[in-house]
Amino acid sequence: MNNLSLPKLLPSAVAVAITLLIWFVIPVPEKVSPEAWHLLALFIGTIAAIIGKAMPIGALSIVAISLVAITQVTRPGNPEGAIADALSGFANPLIWLIAIAVMISVALTKTGLGTRIGYYFISLLGKKTIGVAYGLVLSELVIAPVTPSNTARGGAIIHPIMRSIADVFGSSPELGTSKKIGRYLALVNYNTNPITSAMFITATAPNPLIVDLIAKATNSAIQISWGQWAMAALLPGLCMLVLMPLVLYLLFPPEIKNTPNAKELAQTELAKLGPMQAPEFITLAVLALMLAMWAGVPALLLGPALDLNATTTAWIGLSLLLVTGVLQWDDILKAKSAWDTLIWFAALVMMATFLGKLGLVGWFALSIQNGIGYLGLGWISATAILVLIYFYAHYFFASTTAHITAMFAAFFAAGVVLGAPPMLLALVLAFSSSLMMSLTHYGTGTAPIIFGSGYTSLNEWWAAGAVMSVVNLLILAVVGGVWWKVLGYY
Repeated sequence: MNNLSLPKLLPSAVAVAITLLIWFVIPVPEKVSPEAWHLLALFIGTIAAIIGKAMPIGALSIVAISLVAITQVTRPGNPEGAIADALSGFANPLIWLIAIAVMISVALTKTGLGTRIGYYFISLLGKKTIGVAYGLVLSELVIAPVTPSNTARGGAIIHPIMRSIADVFGSSPELGTSKKIGRYLALVNYNTNPITSAMFITATAPNPLIVDLIAKATNSAIQISWGQWAMAALLPGLCMLVLMPLVLYLLFPPEIKNTPNAKELAQTELAKLGPMQAPEFITLAVLALMLAMWAGVPALLLGPALDLNATTTAWIGLSLLLVTGVLQWDDILKAKSAWDTLIWFAALVMMATFLGKLGLVGWFALSIQNGIGYLGLGWISATAILVLIYFYAHYFFASTTAHITAMFAAFFAAGVVLGAPPMLLALVLAFSSSLMMSLTHYGTGTAPIIFGSGYTSLNEWWAAGAVMSVVNLLILAVVGGVWWKVLGYY
């Protein structure tokens, strides 16, 4: 038994207890069907298990799919229909978009193109510490559209570059010299991640889920395309990326201000990489083609016949990388995060979809709307309260996907009822869903990697997150609100 990987007993017990409490003890509210309430019990139990890390999220999702099929909460008395419903998430194109994009991003690491891009920007801007910071920012921004794993982007590609620069200047936790430059660069490394994640649908895994939830909540009246999302995020996102290194520089000033060695290090590392090889050129060309297709450029230039679905574009990109030999089938099979994402997204999207179909989300949204409605506020103030509750609730979540799945649909529906323009509300909540990752050292997968490297204390990390949350939300509200009005989005 000691060699078996068993679920953690305490979080498992808590999750099971919560499920049974909702299912059997708490009365079903009026205007809510028993099936919807029972599915809510399974859903909240699953979220509790994810938060408590009772098992890996993919394993928990398998259990959740099984329970939905066994209990037949979506189609009572119809076992064939119940298993079809339980597996329906795998037919969602947006889920495949993110899974395929994760597979494609393997090429950035395998060919060394991601590392080359990072060191290139450091070589251009690395004479001063603030320049190194902007080099890290630009590196993340360039690879974000094609790296849907924000953990891989910030933790596996950019973080090693940041650490190598800190080491050159003798700044390390082991030596007690983090304040020289490492603390500042680590905070920039991390706080770039939530911003770039907010800027593209394909920059973090939960974004396609948000697009799907918005479409379902509006009966497909709002279907945000890759280009619409990128355009909406462009100006506020760039403002955040420009201000963030400056704000952190004031809060946690590095002792070393000039860094000529950083530029030398970058040039040395680029020399080690040598000239770009054929696999890198092919990867760069494929990624450029995908970005152009996602942005609708071929359709704009050559007609609507080339207006392809975003998921179709991802399949084309993966096919090209396989046909050209940049990626081998074994590379795809070893892309654990892609297959893991496919499983848990399918489960959570399925449960969230049927909570909507069974009327539970509408009931919860009405409850929120009634609660805020008693305050007698206008839609602007009411929406601000909704967004702030949604955003800062992330202190209680260790997974952005769990947070989004649990709260997004209900808060969006409540905001619409309170009078907020649907597209405006959709964009604010969508971008907040990534920006809230800045708050804690457990808010997303990137956080434990960078915080675990030891450059910052817990107090410093949380202080930086709190300040940046205010700065980012203000930019989102002011710059974003004006920008989206100019674009005609509301």
